[in-house]
Amino acid sequence: MKRRCPSNLAVLAAALAYLALWLALAIHPHDRADWLLENMLVAALVAALWGIRRLFRFSNASLLLILLFLALHTVGSHYTYSEVPYDSWWRAWTGHTLNSLFGWERNNYDRLVHFSYGLLLAYPIREFFLRIVEVRGFWAYFLPLDVTLSTSALYELIEWGAAMVFGGNLGMQYLGTQGDIWDAQKDMALAALGALIAMLVTLALNAWQRRDFAQEWSAGMKARRGPQHGA
Repeated sequence: MKRRCPSNLAVLAAALAYLALWLALAIHPHDRADWLLENMLVAALVAALWGIRRLFRFSNASLLLILLFLALHTVGSHYTYSEVPYDSWWRAWTGHTLNSLFGWERNNYDRLVHFSYGLLLAYPIREFFLRIVEVRGFWAYFLPLDVTLSTSALYELIEWGAAMVFGGNLGMQYLGTQGDIWDAQKDMALAALGALIAMLVTLALNAWQRRDFAQEWSAGMKARRGPQHGA
């Protein structure tokens, strides 16, 4: 009987935990219409990953990062991003609000998720580039940052379009600016900052270990598929 490796079991456990979280938070969301809008892109991402599973497989590290990001998004879509009660949770644990600690005047959960978009997804994006486009050197670190920033800008355009189409309270909840006229620019900047940190950490770890784990994964997957294509 073939035994699963620990990393595969970790991904399976994380996937089941995410599914349980998603189902629990899908029962009574704060605003069902906004929840549906927020989860449309999640459904598209899951469908895309499922559709390319035979052509491309992310490493277990990348899958864990993707699942962590989706978990953060799931919490935001349940409460709506501008009303996630992290301040109440923090006060229950510490007796003080997190906003007062940092001097914030708005709900910053959406800022956290935009930052996490770059921090958590830049590595999987890099893995994709290494495998499909076969980039090397500087471009293997710059292109994930570039794609993170461009897709973040695309998402801001989608938010703006949805707000224009649906209008009213639903449009404003989905847009989530909370009265900040520079909300879109700050969100994109945080996503880029997260991606920059992720790539700098990846570069530092690769230099320290004198090996590129993502590149090794890519080469290993190509070696596995080679005989199948030749059969």
